[in-house]
Amino acid sequence: MYKTVAIVVFSVLSLATVSAVVSSSGGNSYEDNDSSDHQYESDNQENGGSWFDSRADIIPSNNETYLSECGDCHFAYQPGLLPQTAWNRVMDVLENHFGDDASLDETSISKIRAYLVENAADRTKQSRSRAFAVGSKDGSALPRITETRYFRSEHHEIPDRFVRDNPDVGRFSNCQSCHLNADAGIYNEHQVVIPGYGRWDD
Repeated sequence: MYKTVAIVVFSVLSLATVSAVVSSSGGNSYEDNDSSDHQYESDNQENGGSWFDSRADIIPSNNETYLSECGDCHFAYQPGLLPQTAWNRVMDVLENHFGDDASLDETSISKIRAYLVENAADRTKQSRSRAFAVGSKDGSALPRITETRYFRSEHHEIPDRFVRDNPDVGRFSNCQSCHLNADAGIYNEHQVVIPGYGRWDD
């Protein structure tokens, strides 16, 4: 009799323990995945965070026409680094592209413009990209990623000697010089390595 009661009590306690563990783990796998996505966006924008460091926080450039026509001359900046109005202004005056003539045939212009606008900072779900769209202003000068409010807030503490006076960097627009995985859309501050100075983590 006592043995049977003991077995029943042990079984009840075991079930209660399993139930508590499942409840504390966050429920089903869908909820886990959903919460992980939210945590990833937050971590990459603010804290970096363990294995999230290796995940893209801006969608990488993947359009062949854009990569070949624009990426041959400079770093293929991801569309998510400027809002759509800014990209349209860039594409409107390719004959005077920041001092250079980057004229293209109409077919290429149309393809590249569509790609940039459809994936622009204000049309994506990526939190870091959305930050690049905040405070964007229209103006007569060509828009620059380095002049966006978000870029300035993220780079204002970096001394000029680390960038402009650094022959291995030269200017703040050379993202790939310090963000070693920039081409993969990874701009996490915990992965910044400034040539000649080492890791930078504010």
